Amino acid sequence: MRGGTPFAGDFGRQLRNLRVGCGLSQEALSHASGVSVRALADMERGRTRGPQRRTVQALAEALGLDAIEAASLERSAAAGRPRRRAATTAAGTGPLALPRDIQDFTARGPALSRLLELAQDAGPGRPAITVVSGQPGLGKTAFAVHAAHRLAPHFPDGQFALDLHGMDPEPTTPRDALARLLGAMGVADVAIPAGTDERSGLWRSLAGERRMLLLLDNTAGESQVGPLLPSTGPSLTIVTSRRALAGLESVHRTDLALLRREEAVELLARIIGPDRVRAETQAARDLADLCGYLPLAVRIAGQRLLSRPHERIAKLVIRLTAEGRRLDGLQAGSLQVRAAFALSYRQLPLASRTLLRRAALAAGADFSPETGALLSGLTHDEAVSCAEELTDAGLLRSDPAAERYSFHDLLRLYAAEQADAEDGPEVRDAALDRTAHWMLRRATAAALHFDVDHERTASHGDPDPDGAPTGREEARAWLEAERAQWLAALRRAHEAGRHRQVLDAAEAMHWFSDLNQHWEQWVEVFRRSADSARRLGSRQEEAVHLNYLAWAYNLCLHDPHAALTAADGALAAALECGDGLQQGWALGYGAGALHRLGRTREAEERLREGARCLTSQVSPQGRLAELTILNALGTLLRQTGRAAEALDVHRRSERICRAGVPGRTEEVIALYHAVARQQIGNDLAALRRWEEAEAPLRQALAAFDAAQMRVWSEQARLDLGQVLGATGHPEARRTLLAARDALAALRSPRQAEAAEALAALDEAGAFTA
Repeated sequence: MRGGTPFAGDFGRQLRNLRVGCGLSQEALSHASGVSVRALADMERGRTRGPQRRTVQALAEALGLDAIEAASLERSAAAGRPRRRAATTAAGTGPLALPRDIQDFTARGPALSRLLELAQDAGPGRPAITVVSGQPGLGKTAFAVHAAHRLAPHFPDGQFALDLHGMDPEPTTPRDALARLLGAMGVADVAIPAGTDERSGLWRSLAGERRMLLLLDNTAGESQVGPLLPSTGPSLTIVTSRRALAGLESVHRTDLALLRREEAVELLARIIGPDRVRAETQAARDLADLCGYLPLAVRIAGQRLLSRPHERIAKLVIRLTAEGRRLDGLQAGSLQVRAAFALSYRQLPLASRTLLRRAALAAGADFSPETGALLSGLTHDEAVSCAEELTDAGLLRSDPAAERYSFHDLLRLYAAEQADAEDGPEVRDAALDRTAHWMLRRATAAALHFDVDHERTASHGDPDPDGAPTGREEARAWLEAERAQWLAALRRAHEAGRHRQVLDAAEAMHWFSDLNQHWEQWVEVFRRSADSARRLGSRQEEAVHLNYLAWAYNLCLHDPHAALTAADGALAAALECGDGLQQGWALGYGAGALHRLGRTREAEERLREGARCLTSQVSPQGRLAELTILNALGTLLRQTGRAAEALDVHRRSERICRAGVPGRTEEVIALYHAVARQQIGNDLAALRRWEEAEAPLRQALAAFDAAQMRVWSEQARLDLGQVLGATGHPEARRTLLAARDALAALRSPRQAEAAEALAALDEAGAFTA
């Protein structure tokens, strides 16, 4: 052995002895192995104690080591590699976990080595960012995912992956992407700021505290990805895009090229097995040539062979050669993969081909077997079987946690082309209509689980009662998973003039929407339903849905101007048809918008008028509306310095709750009562009647805790803590501390108020517990 074999475990010394024994300089070994001179120097000096297996293999090959020497070098490297720490954000777990690594990943060694160097250079003041770019089909995502898994041990604070859908007609907006990233970091939906700039600031402040790896895949452009990039902290961000993103400054660039011929053959061997490639070496090289050394094309051809273990490679080469002009497209821009897609597509059974092209018509980033079955005209079980076959063939990707499937974006474009060519507009429209009708019926039935006017356990109206969600948890899960699909169904029904169906669906969603106020889609839902009511000539329903729209503008989009317009429209419609209940709601929603606009006096006038209007209403809906209006009025009065008046209003609200509301469950009334008690406690505190304030606040907090309404609970806990602090109660500090920590975890605006109250308590030297 050339340089002898030093003891395993001292990798740097062993590497240096082997290099010197071979008579190689660091520059010569770098050239031969593809490992940078800087990386070699760090290894030999002990700065890098455990390089990755592929790096060691490249060094062993360049040094000409035999099997024993190579194994010894690998053992030394393995002893120095960092151990992966268990963490909830580690690869494979969490809401934005890294996709599964490709086990047959091939080549890209130098690019991976440069990324490792970049990761090691990342520090608190210089987050590392690399842009992986190149033409379609080069395997940018596969490279980025593989690199992320390789680098994961260097980023113990978590790894996150987010597809930005840059090739979609409507790519993910920075605002929506930031919401997903903040959610993955543990920020509650209700605590995520409304504006893009505010979300970006919060995201950067959180990312700056972590040594984390972020993969932003399929980026549309600089403006989309810019707000997502960390500005401080020791993180690494990998951005993939078909565009160069030249406008991004101070970033590292990884420009992937086509595979070399031998690398394409190696990839083929990893897919179908080395024995088949060795048996037909020249045919494998010819196949690589025909695929243009494009990783995606090689992979598709390889998977075609894998599905037929007894078929010769030469047979596939003959078929590809016969494609002539079409195969030339493998080397030209976006046409380079179409022939490979066509080859795989034509080998599929009829049902799988139908599912593949029809599923491209589904709304959203992924689809369920239900959607696939409806679009393709298959049964549910047939759709699952076909989807699994397509997944095995590499034509679909399956969700690791749920029974859902998604396309590679180029394959979706190809499948949509096939739907146009093979099905035509009539068949395609029939498939979309069939799917929309079914989805809207299921969505309506699922949403009614949350409507207090339709409490039930059976799934009345569902198109498939036996397979319908049972109970609120299942209904909520389905509505959330299929949100894009049922919203597209509502849109299609509205555009087709099925206005009664639109109204029924939107009305069913009313109570469910309260649970998801952060969904901005409610504006579109209720805008369309209000328009449907207008087209049907129903002024009463128009008033109802304009009120829902005002609510959505107020609480979902935080647009008080639009909310006021909608509320005024609802009020006009309600007055015309004589609906006092909707008049009351319209006045309340309008008041909310005016309050947000700073027009306090006008808001108070509308709230008082709304309360007067609702007093005459005898229905359960009228009583709940009156409670809402009274609580809002009392809060406004207290905030404008009239706590005594506020207390009278909230006492009135409490009396209504104690009397009960026929037709409403005790659980619903208990929540309204808790809100009234919390406001009464705050009114008494504003009047400095501290001892009296404690009891109603404790009662409100207990009710919110029992209902598991955490956001409401913690605000009530803060209110209680402030009252306890004013009386010198020994529980004051513990209560305020719990409220501060919980509100901070929720990113609530009131966390600052809690911190100030706690600091004031400590400064005053009050009793603590």
